Amino acid sequence: MTALTSLNQASDVSGDSYLVVGLATCFIKEDGEIHPVKILEPIPSAALEAILKGIPTSYELAWGTTLGELISGDTPQKLPDFLSDAQFGDDFPQRAISAARTYQSRTEAQSHIPLGTTRKDFNYSTERKRVLNQTRVVRKEDDVKQHEYTHKVL
Repeated sequence: MTALTSLNQASDVSGDSYLVVGLATCFIKEDGEIHPVKILEPIPSAALEAILKGIPTSYELAWGTTLGELISGDTPQKLPDFLSDAQFGDDFPQRAISAARTYQSRTEAQSHIPLGTTRKDFNYSTERKRVLNQTRVVRKEDDVKQHEYTHKVL
């Protein structure tokens, strides 16, 4: 199955399809130092409802909008001035289409952030940093040592 990258390829959503876009504070690690960066990401309805219940989140604000305002073909569009210093996250068009589908199946979630408005009353925290370019290196020392009889029937 190929991933949809264009609004024209997604027959079940349109330019009028509602979604929420969040402004997240993420971090990039360069030369051993961590630098903050503002990222725009679509927020699915289930994640939005969890955030609204007060879990700590890296989202500073969320904006209720439509796919047509954000995506033209397969390219993200320019945003309002209050989001001018942010950049789009990876696979933004594909993720935005997927998030819009979640609001179609749970239309009541659209009432949390009405179309064209923003919401900022989240439990914003960067205590647990979201490092975007972090890689995990698995070492031999990370393996759990087992007793010789672990896999034997006694």
